[in-house]
Amino acid sequence: MKVVLCPNPYRDRGLKAAQSAKKILEGSGVDTVVCLPFELEENSRLELPAHVPLKKMAQELKGADVLVCFGGDGTILHAARDAVPYQIPVLGVNLGSVGFMAELEHGELSLLSRLAGGKFDVERRMMLDVSVRREGRRVFREDALNDAVITKGSVARVLDLDVTGDRVTISSFSGDGVVVATPTGSTAYSLAAGGPIVEPTAENVIVSPICAHSIHAKPFVLDSGRVVGVRVTPGCRKTGWLSVDGGKAFRIQPGDWVECRRSQQVTRLVRLTGRSFYERIHLKLGRV
Repeated sequence: MKVVLCPNPYRDRGLKAAQSAKKILEGSGVDTVVCLPFELEENSRLELPAHVPLKKMAQELKGADVLVCFGGDGTILHAARDAVPYQIPVLGVNLGSVGFMAELEHGELSLLSRLAGGKFDVERRMMLDVSVRREGRRVFREDALNDAVITKGSVARVLDLDVTGDRVTISSFSGDGVVVATPTGSTAYSLAAGGPIVEPTAENVIVSPICAHSIHAKPFVLDSGRVVGVRVTPGCRKTGWLSVDGGKAFRIQPGDWVECRRSQQVTRLVRLTGRSFYERIHLKLGRV
């Protein structure tokens, strides 16, 4: 068995958690390699331990069985994007603040030994295929595990938005934006925007307006077979910004259609603690 260890060096200082995990796994007969989830900035002052060899993620994933990442949900989202094409399950170790997607907390690293005996389950999470069409041409496409967020950016004035399901109008409103989320993403920005909490293994699309200037703009939960469309209303004098899973923003012009449909790709997450989704909710958010 081969496990790729993927520490966020800004969260896992000195790669200490990754080194502890490496020791536990190799003690159980598991082959391990360490790969960073991203290239460090040129002016970064991080000091990485010289005795920990770092490999290239793209090369090591080809023969891997599990990817273990150390950080917050952002780190897990970033690493999952690399693992999805290889259908490799991802296990998150929370070194952040909330870490809804993480299976383990830092103090539970000893449980990694269960990987060696195959004592774990793999949970499939639906993803969204997010694209932007401009005058009939596709000018952007990415897959999302959490969400696609259309916002006004830092400009004070609101956006005029049209939201559709299979090209039938769901809502038209002015506001700060809208979140189109998967069930996995229902506990992220969508929740902060007033959206519902949905079991992550469900198959739905959640549409949550952000600070809408209308009492009629409410969250919707749609069937996963629907195609959700969002556009900045033609004639609106402002542009919007699209961010997929918190990534780099893409500029949206009035009249552009942001289309969100169920992706053919799925993210696989490792489950080995036996904790239910409801236990995670209580653990991360307190009583709901």
